Amino acid sequence: MLRISINKDSEGIWLTVEGWLIGPWVDELRKQSEWALSRSESVTLDLKKLWFVDSRGLALLRELESRSVAQVNSSTFISQQVKGTMQ
Repeated sequence: MLRISINKDSEGIWLTVEGWLIGPWVDELRKQSEWALSRSESVTLDLKKLWFVDSRGLALLRELESRSVAQVNSSTFISQQVKGTMQ
């Protein structure tokens, strides 16, 4: 299960992602991210409560990072996976 909360402030749009980024939830985060990117120059993902990411979810996080979507509060485990430094 995945929960995505959307908040807008003077700095842009924040998507708070909680739970497991797997299966159909990857497509939902993609949809919400595209919506946010179409409405703001600054989009940030708050990953503090993101517990698990599958390979499709990692690919999406990497893609969003390449599109200048900031990722904050990520666990060390998930941030290393996104950066591709886990063996």
